[in-house]
Amino acid sequence: MDRDRLLEFDDDAPPPGESPWVAGAGPGRDLTIVEHDPRWAEQYADLAGRISRALGAVALRIEHVGSTSVSGLPAKPIVDVDVTVPDPDDEAAYVPALEAAGFVLAVREPWWQGHRLFRHADPRANVHVFGPEAAEPQRHLIFRDWLRTHPQDRERYASAKRAAAAAGGHVMEYNARKQEVLREILVRAINRAG
Repeated sequence: MDRDRLLEFDDDAPPPGESPWVAGAGPGRDLTIVEHDPRWAEQYADLAGRISRALGAVALRIEHVGSTSVSGLPAKPIVDVDVTVPDPDDEAAYVPALEAAGFVLAVREPWWQGHRLFRHADPRANVHVFGPEAAEPQRHLIFRDWLRTHPQDRERYASAKRAAAAAGGHVMEYNARKQEVLREILVRAINRAG
């Protein structure tokens, strides 16, 4: 994916009258930040195995992303997983299989890179589904890999996360409060990656 596409942050709001949340779902309110737990890598491996068994060849790529994927970075104890499928709008190809494996569809955002979000209770996880043309999963990998090798930015992001969580509210507000620091680091990482 080219650099210009990665630097186009398309924060599309829902179309009028639409909500990203499926019935009964809404933003989480647990903003507890804990020190990095090495068990998160094991939890990811378990989740990736469940997803792979459920989806088979429909899962083109499964990646551990987010703060739990970066050793030394404090995080909310919720493992983030990105799953790439051929067509996220073809929900029949993956939603029933993920639901049968214990994942619960919480977000449907076809207007934003085809994004769907599933939650899992044990271990706690957010599973993000995108198509192969989506920029967001590539950004997640660039950001993850950058933080793994740049301790100063890792600590700067950790401070932003703690401050955002301390302000309270729900997870969407938390994300918005740390977004400026995240984007500043991400843009630098994308530019360095070429």
